[in-house]
Amino acid sequence: MAEIKDKKKFHIFSAAYIGSTVKTGEYGRKKEIAFIGRSNVGKSSLINSLSGMRKLAYVSREPGKTRTINYYAVQSRRDTGSGEERQEWYLVDLPGYGFAKTSQANRDSWSGFIDEYIRNSENLVMVGLLVDLRHPGLPIDLKAYEWLKKIAPGLQIIGTKADKTGKNEMNKNLRILEKTFPADTAPLAYSSLSGTGRDKLLALIEEKICR
Repeated sequence: MAEIKDKKKFHIFSAAYIGSTVKTGEYGRKKEIAFIGRSNVGKSSLINSLSGMRKLAYVSREPGKTRTINYYAVQSRRDTGSGEERQEWYLVDLPGYGFAKTSQANRDSWSGFIDEYIRNSENLVMVGLLVDLRHPGLPIDLKAYEWLKKIAPGLQIIGTKADKTGKNEMNKNLRILEKTFPADTAPLAYSSLSGTGRDKLLALIEEKICR
């Protein structure tokens, strides 16, 4: 017998790339959920997994390919008990930090417009900082965290590539993340391949989008 999906569950039913920019506020007034992380940490894969669309965000083998603020228009829905409620919002893919083949001038330029976006976007309600769960506490991630904790609304730590760790290692490294990157909510483990953490992340997003 086919599994019957919970119709009350918040889920994304439509997502599409709408444009890239280095400026703030170009795509209208909708709530925004942004993701940032070290180059090759799995941002594009997470966006594809979260949206349920395998080719929504381009996944590159070469680190640092995302060099602009990329916007994806998202539609989601949930059953409130008295009827269906729909939401329209943006997923925002921010450039990865730590480009090995990039000049310092370009790095400074990119970090400048990312900082401006996070500080000045009135519609930004959550920033997900992606950290490779196999390597918690890297200096480059700690530096990003120290910057983001001062300016990012709804900062959420996400440990990616959870499928590449065993259960014991995953739990141990989650505890390290919680201690090293304290935030309002506990860090979560995510795997774009197995779907681990997807429901938890969607629930966090629902809280931000639907309130």
